[in-house]
Amino acid sequence: MATKKPAPKKKPAAKPALKKAPLKKTATKKIATKKPAAKKPVAKKTVAAKPAAKKKPAPKTAAKKPAAKPKATAPRGVPEFLRDAALEVLDERQAEAIVAVDLRGKSAIADYVLVATGKSGRQLAAIADYLRLAFEKLGVKRVIIEGLPQGDWVLIDAGDVIVHLFRPEVRRYYNIEDIWSHNPRGA
Repeated sequence: MATKKPAPKKKPAAKPALKKAPLKKTATKKIATKKPAAKKPVAKKTVAAKPAAKKKPAPKTAAKKPAAKPKATAPRGVPEFLRDAALEVLDERQAEAIVAVDLRGKSAIADYVLVATGKSGRQLAAIADYLRLAFEKLGVKRVIIEGLPQGDWVLIDAGDVIVHLFRPEVRRYYNIEDIWSHNPRGA
């Protein structure tokens, strides 16, 4: 018996060899440029990645003011500081029959109403001026004073505190502290 020799394995056909092209050196060419005249400078060109967004021009103003801060709520206790300052001024300026009415939770008009009596219209005007100064020192920006020309009833509005200054006969007539305190006289 004859033994057969296994058939020789065929080698896969060789792939044609890729010839690598030699790397070409790129020559940098110098572009001949004319030299500009000495009077005109050459501006360099810059390439921007992205165009900038267009902004609206700001309105022109004479002087720039700092941006206004948003209004913050008054810290707890400011009405009490205003009330105490007003009571101190009324006492120092010899106001009579001073009454403080607490309106917190009862009215949105103010937290305190103070009622006092002065001897004359001139004294009421002076007390009103001292109250305005005291309120402004505590940071009240707008103090409204009404009734100074007549001098019978002067109202000082500092927001959280309202002060009524009366001459004695006008105070008896209007009886305003009893209205605010809900405690009428004669009852």
